[in-house]
Amino acid sequence: MSISISDLVRVRARHPEAIAEAADRRARRPLLGDSGRLMIVAADHPARGALAVGTRHLAMANRPDLLERLTLALSRPGVDGVLATADILEDLLLLGALENKVVIGSMNRGGLAGATFELDDRFTGHRAEDLARLHFDAGKLLLRIDYEDRGSLSTMFSTARAVDEMAAHRLPVFVEPFMSRRSDGKVTNDLSAEAVTKSIAIASGLAGTSAYTWLKVPVTNDVDDMAHVMETSTLPAVLLGGEVNGDQDGAYEKWRKALALPTVQGLVVGRSLLYPADGDVGGAVDTAVGLL
Repeated sequence: MSISISDLVRVRARHPEAIAEAADRRARRPLLGDSGRLMIVAADHPARGALAVGTRHLAMANRPDLLERLTLALSRPGVDGVLATADILEDLLLLGALENKVVIGSMNRGGLAGATFELDDRFTGHRAEDLARLHFDAGKLLLRIDYEDRGSLSTMFSTARAVDEMAAHRLPVFVEPFMSRRSDGKVTNDLSAEAVTKSIAIASGLAGTSAYTWLKVPVTNDVDDMAHVMETSTLPAVLLGGEVNGDQDGAYEKWRKALALPTVQGLVVGRSLLYPADGDVGGAVDTAVGLL
């Protein structure tokens, strides 16, 4: 699909109401389809200033290219939907790429990559009321906790209230928790079994209800630990694909093993599918779908 930026800009400039109109008429589907599994493509990275893919530092800054990759991924059999920020989802709405797809809005993008305030991750994206108004299907938020950074407490508090607001609208919310630490000015996430277990326990207990809470969890450093880690909560979960860093086959094998666990309902993958090393977006997506 060839994306015309000039057409998108023309609509946005002259008929901004077209976005709401497209949202009103979009054909919707249940969160879980007949397969009972979820395959979601993620593209919420740019709003956090995270534009790099491998050695290409501004790869995701090319919006026409990103939209072409997304529309291709969404067209593949077995792909259920997309996770992104408002600007990207609204482009996809105008392109007609979200029909009968699960649409997940990204809620907190204030913790910009590399910023001193990265762990004070404020809700600068979708609100629960925005997702409800646009008839989107769910929200996603990131919860990074560093015991040495007071900003984590602000993020925890605002996360709990966001979960409450989503539940009030009966909208699922995917909480992506990490135990994090800052080293040499850079925030890194701890993927040890103990750290992931602790992050799941904390995230599961946030807010006044967990009725609409899902977890979005990384695969631990040792995938064999995942069975015990996922026993921490009864909340439904999807796996965070994360960056592959060259070993695509190894990543797929880790995902395959973790997907067999009873609470794991699916997979959310972004850059490693949209920007695979061999350039074959369709092939990478089809392989990931096959793991389900």
